[in-house]
Amino acid sequence: MGTTDAGRVHGEAIVIDGTCPLANREEFLDEWIRGGATAIAPSLEASTGVDGAMRSIARWLTRIAAHPDKLLHVTRAADVNAAKAQGRLGIIFHFQGTEPLADDLDLLTAYARLGVRVVQLTYNRKNRVGDGCEERTDAGLSRFGVRVIQEMNRLGLIVDLAHTGYRTTMEAMETSSAPPIFSHANCRAVCDSPRNLRDDQIRAVAARGGMIGMVGFPAFVASVPRPTLDHFIAHIEHIAALVGTEAIGLGLDYYEGMAGVIPASEAAAQYQRLLATGVWTSEAYPPPPWYYPEGLERPSGFPRLTDGLLRRGFSIEDVHKILGGNFLRVFRQVCG
Repeated sequence: MGTTDAGRVHGEAIVIDGTCPLANREEFLDEWIRGGATAIAPSLEASTGVDGAMRSIARWLTRIAAHPDKLLHVTRAADVNAAKAQGRLGIIFHFQGTEPLADDLDLLTAYARLGVRVVQLTYNRKNRVGDGCEERTDAGLSRFGVRVIQEMNRLGLIVDLAHTGYRTTMEAMETSSAPPIFSHANCRAVCDSPRNLRDDQIRAVAARGGMIGMVGFPAFVASVPRPTLDHFIAHIEHIAALVGTEAIGLGLDYYEGMAGVIPASEAAAQYQRLLATGVWTSEAYPPPPWYYPEGLERPSGFPRLTDGLLRRGFSIEDVHKILGGNFLRVFRQVCG
């Protein structure tokens, strides 16, 4: 299929990037717009608890209100379709971790009222809900974690299992009555990183109607410093062969530490802080610079992914599912 046809296919698609820390920097929002994104999920501040979470929500609500012609707060599936029709960028509120809950389930109701729609259970380390994927132990879901998931199901919030320990993810999928997601993760069979998913995790989330957002952080894509677009697509092909294309989406995880965004010295200092606090380990996270896949170095490169998928033999229908249709299906089923 030629470039012109790929451009048409991309232009017609709902494109959803399910994890976007870099979007908290307002000057980078146009990158997603140039890439044809319909909706994105900025990572709201979660690590500093209730105060940080509320300040982050307030900043985003203020930003959206200040740019009504450009941004649209997405709280239900119809908002994604409206963003596409109106040429606005949909904003989905996403927590990477449950620290904003403290130990108070009532806060979930407050966050839901404020428009949060995706909540990740852990971020690498152990918390009140369960173990993260970088934790020394693999103790699984806590009693509090069971209650959190049940309350999220009741409120119509998507259970996100990215960065979460193996046993915790499997128990969470058994607990949840609604389709869960891994907002940003790749395949361990393709790239053997502790942050990537085993095949049984992939089968389990697919069996429950959920999906996995393909992530661009280089160490999760390939064992080379500068992965290619083909390396990235290899993860999509693995999942497609394993369970079909219904379980595949995007969660590139562009963030401020990536190459070309902040000076190398700042990225190195940030890396050392993350290692020192135990949030990251050197086994899963090599030192910077971090180069995202060739052609997908920035969100503006999304059309190259569409072209690459079509060239690798994916149908237009499957490409549309991968770019955002599967995420939208889960969003509609869980959030309404």
